[in-house]
Amino acid sequence: MSHRVLAIAAHPDDIEFGMSGTLILLSKMGAEIHYMNIANGSCGTAEYNTEEIIKIRLEEAKNAAKQIGANFYPPLVNDFEIYYNRELLTKLSSIVRDVAPDIMLVPSPEDYMEDHTNACRLAVSAAFAQGMQNYPVDPPRAPVYNETTIYHAQPHGNRDALNRVIKPEFFINIGEVLNKKTDMLAEHKSQKNWLDRSQGFDSYLNTMKEHARELGGISGKFEFAEGWRRHNPLGFCRAKANPIADLLYEYYSAHGTSAEGNLGQ
Repeated sequence: MSHRVLAIAAHPDDIEFGMSGTLILLSKMGAEIHYMNIANGSCGTAEYNTEEIIKIRLEEAKNAAKQIGANFYPPLVNDFEIYYNRELLTKLSSIVRDVAPDIMLVPSPEDYMEDHTNACRLAVSAAFAQGMQNYPVDPPRAPVYNETTIYHAQPHGNRDALNRVIKPEFFINIGEVLNKKTDMLAEHKSQKNWLDRSQGFDSYLNTMKEHARELGGISGKFEFAEGWRRHNPLGFCRAKANPIADLLYEYYSAHGTSAEGNLGQ
């Protein structure tokens, strides 16, 4: 049985910046991939009205997910409306029950903006509630009782809200899939001008590569890397569960490559 992987992020392009290299590798290992942005990107523009940019960014996200054969889930709210509240949690919980993931990739608990940190909280709570029969979800779905291991991605730019560098628990070498990761991010064409103007990004594609290169340098092993921290397993999975590492070892062993050469502590 293949693993089911659910990536949840705040906005269109967040998955591509911090998670997609790992997603691509997991897909190559035979995992079933699911892709979810909680917000629709409604504020990510200086050119279009709200209705126009929502439509544009939805298509961009769908195209990015399609590149890796991911199951796509439409967003639930506008930007800056990712609040930790009952209404949104019941909707996200229903999606988590529908996927019944073995692995969840979620944002960092600390990041530079509230949409990201609230997306993290919602994703973790939705995973925790998936087996609670008396917790109502919208739309209604029966509880599921599978083991789910949650992994937190790096904050954007590898730094928290106080600009402190966050070092992950382990690193994954994404050099072999960097081009595909770049292709996925390039689908978000509407973001180039917006990010250049609003946040001083020289180029969103180059910025992504520099973040991955910086993390590779921190690893001391790789040129480009993504980093992950496992969530406390209580209520989610076995204490030592680490299915991403298990899949990596299996994949690289099958291809005659050392897993240690692609996975770093």
